[in-house]
Amino acid sequence: MIDDILKFFQSQIGSLDWTFTFTNVAEILIIAGILYAFYKKFIKNTQSEKFVKGIFILIFFWMFGEILIRLDLRILGMFLKSVVTLISLSLIVIFQPELRKFLGFLGQVDFISRAFNPSAHVSKNPKIDVIKELIEAVKYLSKSHTGALIVFQSDLSNTYTDVGTKLNADLSTELILTIFYPNTPLHDGAIVINGSKIISAGVLLPLTEDPKLSWKYGTRHRAAIGMSEASEEAACLVVSEETGDVSVAIDGTLKKYDDLVTLKSDLEKILGIKNEEEAEKKTIFKINNFITIKKSVHNTPKGSSNAK
Repeated sequence: MIDDILKFFQSQIGSLDWTFTFTNVAEILIIAGILYAFYKKFIKNTQSEKFVKGIFILIFFWMFGEILIRLDLRILGMFLKSVVTLISLSLIVIFQPELRKFLGFLGQVDFISRAFNPSAHVSKNPKIDVIKELIEAVKYLSKSHTGALIVFQSDLSNTYTDVGTKLNADLSTELILTIFYPNTPLHDGAIVINGSKIISAGVLLPLTEDPKLSWKYGTRHRAAIGMSEASEEAACLVVSEETGDVSVAIDGTLKKYDDLVTLKSDLEKILGIKNEEEAEKKTIFKINNFITIKKSVHNTPKGSSNAK
């Protein structure tokens, strides 16, 4: 059987036309460049990366089934191709919301500029002092020991906002305090901020699965760390309900703040806002460039921070 497989590959390779021109090479490079740019922009370091690998595995099994058919193992080959077809159709049903969102994105008139320059379309209102509103809210939340979880995300293509309640409201101290007021319907979830807009509230985030994380960290802190692990373009601010401590999670690490001055400085770097003279700067932030954070998630915190 191995000899038959080798002969099949030899016959297939021998039947190929290996006459390549400069145009053919250029076409292959263009296709490879487009696929790589798409992968790097929309798939790399996202939850979709595993699914893309799964699709390549399905393609491999499809080709393997075709080889079996060519080797007169028709029943086994057709069975394998039928299984791949069934799984492929199931994926269309399972990922119907994602496909609908992607097709809607392609239907936008300016989707090319959005894909390659998303910062030009970030919702922002120059009349809103985002940092001031955030600091005022955090100060009150910390003082009153009101638990809060705030996600700063520049790219909403990889987020969990669909699980929460859509707001798309201008950011303000009063609105943040209202959302996180105890016993309100949305106070246990997170809010997602994009530019100067609160996109969603009551959002459920993935919890970190780090086995070395101290048991004294509560659900909010675990959700903040988990979200920062799931998306490299997300930073999460947490206010402990039990201790009033303020922390920021980025790239799976957690930093605790003892004063609002340092927090304000870091938030300016996260949001890309340095000072009033640079207010027109892009609000997209790069996690790897904005701040160095020591890994402190394995250290025992001063107080526990369990959410209700």
